[in-house]
Amino acid sequence: MDKLMDNPWFIKILALLLAVLLYSSVPSTSKKLTDVNVPGEQTTETINDIPVKVYYDTENLVVSGIPNTVDITLKGPITHVQSAKALRNFEVYVDLTNAEIGKQKVKLKIRNLSDKVTATLKPASVNVTVQEKITKEFKVEAEFNTNHVEDGYSAGTPEVKPNKVKITGAKSDIDRISYVKATLESNDNLKETISKEAPIQVLDKDFNKLNVSVDPETVNVTVPIKSNSKTVPINIVQKGTAPTGVTIESITLDEKEAKITGSKEVLDKTENVRVEVDISKITDNTTLTLPVIISDGITKVTPQLVKATVVVNKAEVQAEQAEQAEQEKTVSSVPLKIQGLGDNLTAEVNDPTSETINLVVNGPSDSVTGLAPDDFSAVIDLSGLTEGTHDVKIQVTGPTDVKWTTNQATAKITITNNA
Repeated sequence: MDKLMDNPWFIKILALLLAVLLYSSVPSTSKKLTDVNVPGEQTTETINDIPVKVYYDTENLVVSGIPNTVDITLKGPITHVQSAKALRNFEVYVDLTNAEIGKQKVKLKIRNLSDKVTATLKPASVNVTVQEKITKEFKVEAEFNTNHVEDGYSAGTPEVKPNKVKITGAKSDIDRISYVKATLESNDNLKETISKEAPIQVLDKDFNKLNVSVDPETVNVTVPIKSNSKTVPINIVQKGTAPTGVTIESITLDEKEAKITGSKEVLDKTENVRVEVDISKITDNTTLTLPVIISDGITKVTPQLVKATVVVNKAEVQAEQAEQAEQEKTVSSVPLKIQGLGDNLTAEVNDPTSETINLVVNGPSDSVTGLAPDDFSAVIDLSGLTEGTHDVKIQVTGPTDVKWTTNQATAKITITNNA
């Protein structure tokens, strides 16, 4: 046996036999694979809101009509469908790289999806419009809500920087542009100039927002805010009648002018403010602290109080005057006369509406008894006054031997330009 093992030919023959035995003992692989090739379980899944990618010449064209997302229904082996649903590593797209300008219907396509899965898109096709992309320059109009301005202040003309922007979009949208606005938002009661960045809005004639791009997207809007004020004279208005034997020589104020604040419309109509001095109880020289009276619509006046210095003259009762009885009489309906009115102007007396005044006259009986309205002249001098409403002092003249007081020291006049 040892001799056989030492023989190389014996070893070779034995190895060949063992190889044949091993080969015959291995089962058929192809037959086994066929036996286990059973189809996997099928399923159907719908995935919503899949983004749509669009390929086209973005430099020169604008495309509209492509939905942002679509829904897709996948059908196939459950493992492949679930994988596609979880990973979403496929793409839904529209290829317009060779599209011509105009309206056309195109199919939505899908790629990078397993060939074992079938896909149904909803919608499967869309109507699109391909247009030329153009750029034009437009002037920006600023918008600002003046209701945010504090009373007594006004807003000036807004300033926009830059005041022009470049707008890019489809030619049809560019042609529809009617308004390019920068709206400045503010919720404050403004008393001083405001400057802020404001976004640009591009609108058509019906104020619908247009799908265009703007360069720059925001601009700086500055709105000047200023105080509405002006300086006017303080008029002295005497009220009542001085006591018997007392003559008011003069009334002077420590302030002759006042600064008033209000809307522009009210300021334009206001020519003065007034201080009312009741002389009925004044018997000696005195100084009074009195309020400055303003008309409706004026929101502020400076100063609010003034000092009025009243100088009186107490007439001595002469013997001959004592012999002559004094008499007081009311002369009613003295007509107001207008003088000094400029060319092309007409004037209307608003107050008193009767266009007359009443006078309380004091003097010697023989001088007072026969007095009538014609003995007095009540003049309203409108020299130098322009269109608008004014408070004008009434100038009364009459007999020199009597004294009088009027029931109204000023008249409210409206001047109209008839040119």
